Amino acid sequence: MDSVVYDTQGAQDAQDGLSGSGQIVAAPARALATEAVHAGREDLAALGLHAAPIDLSTTYPSYDSRGEAARIDAFAADGAEPEGPPVYARLGNPTVARFETALARLEGTESAVAFASGMAALSAVLLVRNAMGLRHVVAVRPLYGCSDHLLTAGLLGTEVTWVDPAGIADALRPDTGLVMVESPANPTLAELDLRAVAHACGTVPLLADNTFATPVLQRPVEQGARLVLHSATKYLGGHGDVMAGVVACDEEFARKLRQVRFATGGVLHPLAGYLLLRGLSTLPVRVRAASANAAELARRLAGDPRVARVHYPRIGGAMIAFEVHGDPHGVIAGVRLITPAVSLGSVDSLIQHPASISHRIVPTADRHDSGVSDRLLRMSVGLEDVDDLWSDLDSALGSRAGE
Repeated sequence: MDSVVYDTQGAQDAQDGLSGSGQIVAAPARALATEAVHAGREDLAALGLHAAPIDLSTTYPSYDSRGEAARIDAFAADGAEPEGPPVYARLGNPTVARFETALARLEGTESAVAFASGMAALSAVLLVRNAMGLRHVVAVRPLYGCSDHLLTAGLLGTEVTWVDPAGIADALRPDTGLVMVESPANPTLAELDLRAVAHACGTVPLLADNTFATPVLQRPVEQGARLVLHSATKYLGGHGDVMAGVVACDEEFARKLRQVRFATGGVLHPLAGYLLLRGLSTLPVRVRAASANAAELARRLAGDPRVARVHYPRIGGAMIAFEVHGDPHGVIAGVRLITPAVSLGSVDSLIQHPASISHRIVPTADRHDSGVSDRLLRMSVGLEDVDDLWSDLDSALGSRAGE
């Protein structure tokens, strides 16, 4: 092998259910596993229910039009959730609100605001800052390819400065509204010292994309981030059947996000909210089991002469990335059990070639500079038997050198 970026301690920690530091992952007031099962559902027994109800209404009756007007005025003024019964689905939905409550508890924030996709959630954050005249963003590559494109193309009027982590403080300007990072990063799994990054941000809010780690492995607010972004399509849903995004944050910022969501219409469908709430209940179990599989596959890949480099984070997790000596497209074409598809975080394993798909939209030079080589493959490891997964990878990688 030419080079291996592989951390055996990270692999062992993943198998043991520990953080990269060797300590049990920080938990809320109740244990994380307990919160995952019960948050957002505390009132069900009193309602005579066991499973959370799905409220599909788009509108709600009210015979007090003056009171309705006052509640709408109050929402327009400060973005606080209206008191009393729902008004209209674009202002909020009871099923979605349950998911938001639960996710905020898991991330350790005051609030969370859900959107129709992860990109809708990021767009809302940028629009909030843009409305304040703070259009400049400082960001660290790599990010998810579409996040990179949204910032670089300036589609929402933003201007981005790409820096290494050490250059964050020097890149800040009076009109800087946001610093954005992703750790572990998509697709290289590079990790950042979030506490050091938050310190470098000063008073500028730090947005940390926590999609890969989930609150099971890290809670960025405990390290100084103000905003935590998830593509909830991934691990929070966990079954490849729901698309959503969510921002966990303090209530002050959440109020602004709700106003943007109401104005732009990027609302989450109630059925998606229900599926996400159900997905959260098994999140700790799924992440830890898939992480154990990923750690073992990373170990085996690291010792394989057909593999040039393996990327697996110290924090652990269910994502691995590896660079092959041969043709990466041959590996994609050769898998049979593993599904060759974009996205990640499902109960089944997925593999894709970032340079062709998820990061195709990022300019080639920028891709390469951020470590996304043309031979890099990204794999989202699922819950299958690890020996079956290895057998599929082994076959797809082709003949070993000398055979």
